[in-house]
Formats: sequence, C-alpha cells, structure tokens
Amino acid sequence: MAPDNRTAICPGTFDPVTYGHLDVIARASKMFDAVIVGVVDVPWRKGNSLFSTEERVSFLENATRELGNATVEPFSNLLVEFARERGALAIVKGLRAISDFEYELEMNQLNRMQAPDVESVYLMASAKYSFLSSSGVKELATFGGDLGELVPDEVARALQERLAR
Repeated sequence: MAPDNRTAICPGTFDPVTYGHLDVIARASKMFDAVIVGVVDVPWRKGNSLFSTEERVSFLENATRELGNATVEPFSNLLVEFARERGALAIVKGLRAISDFEYELEMNQLNRMQAPDVESVYLMASAKYSFLSSSGVKELATFGGDLGELVPDEVARALQERLAR
C-alpha cells in the first residue's frame, strides 16, 4: 500500500497501557488524520506480557474510543512492514528520558535501513507523565499502590486482580 502522509502508527506493547501512552496517542491524533495503535503481539524485548494481546487491544480500544481517528490493531511482524501494510508514512513514539532516546535512536536507524520511506516522529512526554512506565505501574500494583492517576480504571482493576499481594 502506498504511504499516506496523514496516517501514523503508534506502536507499543502497552502492558499495561498508561496515561502516558494515551497522552502520546491523543497528541498524535491531532497531528494525523488516522492513527493506528499497533499492539505488539509477541513482545521479545520485554519478555512475557502480563496481559494477553486481546486484553491489551481491548483496554486500548476502550481508552481511545473518544478519539474519532484512532484504531487499535495487533501486529507480529516488523514495525516498518506493519506501517507499510497500513499505508502509514510515520511511526510516532513518546520519549521520556535519555535512555528512551538512546534505544529509539538505534531503532530509528534500523527502521530507516529497512524502510527509508517510513519516518519516525518523536513526541516528548508531557511533564506529568515523564516518569511513568508500565513496569513502574506493575510494581505499584503489586504492592497495593494508588493507580488512579496513572492508568484507566479498567486497567487499574485488572492489575489489582492479577498482581495484588
């Protein structure tokens, strides 16, 4: 499919989705006509996921329902191939810290080698979410921390059911 400069992919494992993820998705939805939230089906970098692909897709569908131009799809191939299949010209990701930048710089270079026609666009994390990570949320949930300002209620309940000690 030919690239369409109005379509972007926001990829991730989203295990679980946080308000930081949703902030980036919402901001991308204002920049592009269509945003496809790509849920990595088989994450290899971070090991096994806490939630199934179907659960993560459902959480994201519910959380992005009010964005009229966002859809959610799982994928299990190369990100740039997924982008090409969907006709997306851009991959949009959020950056929180220098460590994110280092990893994303490497991924950007590899992606550009594979698909020079697919651009990477990076949005700086909003200050209120610059510390927020899925792994941090899971740790808080394990020890009964308050998740109210970090993840949607549905996700907080699911985390508490799975992880509460």
